[in-house]
Amino acid sequence: MEAYSQAVRYYTKAKSVLHQYDHIPSFQGIHSECNDIVKQLSVKLKEKFRDRESSPEQLAECVDLLLQLNEPAEALCEEFLTHAAQKLDVDLQELDKQLKLVSGEQVEIERPAEAYINTLPMDILEFIDTGCNTFLSNICLVIASYNDMFLNRHTNEPFMYFISSSDCTDAVALKKLVNFVNKLMGQYFDFVKKRVKLEKESGDNTILVRALDRFHRRLQAMNKLLPDTDFSRAGTDIVSEAARDRVHHYLEALKQHFADCLTDIRQNIAAPKLVGKQDNQCSLSDLLHTAHTSIVEQVKSVLQNLQAFLSPDITFSMKTYFRGPFCTQGVHENLMVQYFKHIYQVCNDFCEGTGEKGSMPPPLLLILSRFCMDYATSTILYLLNIAEENFMVDDRNQITPLSSLVDQFKHISRKLIDHYVKVQGLTISQMLRKSVETRDWVSTIEPRNVRAVMKRVVEDITSIDSQVGELYEEGIRKERSSDSSRRTHTYSTTRQQQQQRSWNYAPSIDNSLMSNIQKLFSEKIEIFSPVEFNRVSILTGIVKISLKTFLECVRLRTFGRYGLQQIQVDTHYLQMYLWRFVSDENLVHFLLDEIVASTVHRCLDPQLMEQSVVELICERG
Repeated sequence: MEAYSQAVRYYTKAKSVLHQYDHIPSFQGIHSECNDIVKQLSVKLKEKFRDRESSPEQLAECVDLLLQLNEPAEALCEEFLTHAAQKLDVDLQELDKQLKLVSGEQVEIERPAEAYINTLPMDILEFIDTGCNTFLSNICLVIASYNDMFLNRHTNEPFMYFISSSDCTDAVALKKLVNFVNKLMGQYFDFVKKRVKLEKESGDNTILVRALDRFHRRLQAMNKLLPDTDFSRAGTDIVSEAARDRVHHYLEALKQHFADCLTDIRQNIAAPKLVGKQDNQCSLSDLLHTAHTSIVEQVKSVLQNLQAFLSPDITFSMKTYFRGPFCTQGVHENLMVQYFKHIYQVCNDFCEGTGEKGSMPPPLLLILSRFCMDYATSTILYLLNIAEENFMVDDRNQITPLSSLVDQFKHISRKLIDHYVKVQGLTISQMLRKSVETRDWVSTIEPRNVRAVMKRVVEDITSIDSQVGELYEEGIRKERSSDSSRRTHTYSTTRQQQQQRSWNYAPSIDNSLMSNIQKLFSEKIEIFSPVEFNRVSILTGIVKISLKTFLECVRLRTFGRYGLQQIQVDTHYLQMYLWRFVSDENLVHFLLDEIVASTVHRCLDPQLMEQSVVELICERG
């Protein structure tokens, strides 16, 4: 009938009497029989104590009876914890198995039936629930049972079964329990950390935050059972690390989205234009608006998802040691500021021309320049305001100032537009340079047409003007003369008259010297000067670079009479069209005059074509 507790109770009551009358022969026999029975009872209780199938209640009963029978308490502590560890290890092995399933590793199957049962990976919420309902529940039961059996016995029963200091004091028993729990909880925390890190595919944080909240709540309850430990803080560290991982995940997602937006822009720019179809290619303004809207919406969506960590019904969201770092360092600095810095760095790489990024199409540079200028003007402030409204920043001294980000984007916007001007200017310059270097200017025939390359230059600059006009305002121009397209006639007469006077009145003075003296009193033109954020300034910079290259190439060649006249026709054709694109038409006049003047100086037979003939050829061309 296994009435062990009744037997022990009767024995403990009769023990003192039997010991007192042990000198009486009749009592000696009874005492001896009782000792034999108690020894057998102790053996049975120890067997039951070591049985893995014994329930916690049965274990508690066994320990209670063995302590009443004066078994060494320290040995019982060790055996109790060893027995408990066997069951808790099974719970941890199940969590480890789930980790392998989620990560795609192969799991050993002991029985064929298990191939179809419990082999599906759990989601994060189910994983945490399983850990809480099995491992944490069991270890809490172990702690409670241990406290009742070894730590609180002499408090509850001061006159019975007192554990002597020689056997196992409270301090030693508590230390054994703390070491035992810390070791197992360390393994459990490692499993939870690994499982949380695997939670990267989902963009929604709701399930993850609910799982972390249950995990955090359960750990807080454990502190009451074992006051010498602080598992809730360890749990909060795991929650904080999970939040940081999600912030990093979203930052990488935003970076990838920005790269995808750039790829879409490049594909639209590179898409061939179909004849008769105007809708197959978006305008630059449409591409800019689409990218800007998409990026802003993506950032807002990320911020909305991260708000799940601050939901009022989440226990850890109200903790200052979580909320402060999460809002300030996590969202504001590691997400928003780092994302802005990433955009800045990508744009800067385009300007530096490092790697494959140096071959960016010029329209993309133009779009990014306007994009960064819009960010500096309003978008950065708008997005940071949204972030600060939803994620309160307590200490503003720890965050990057808004002015610093705005200054960076203003700087990179100007750098992009300057780089755009240089790239477009050098592209046109390349055409002009090749057209000058690959022609025999001494033996060329008399000009009858404008060279095709000049028409291509005008077409390209007109196309550039159209692109820039989609993104930037017109800008300020100086007042034009009444007939800007015919200013080359002024050049031909005044320049020849000046040269004739120099030849007639100062035959001993070198003509090039006189030309250089005249340049000293003319206004200096800075070719690579910074441009303003307007259409006229951008086109002026491109035209200056192109004509300056034309001028320098002419200075390195030798010309015959017809070569000079061909340059005269080409420059007049450029004069007819380029003045429309620049801020000051006199700049175009001056550079074209310099090109013709340099050609005259490099000409073996400097005879200019009649101006009326030049105009006729250009108008016909």
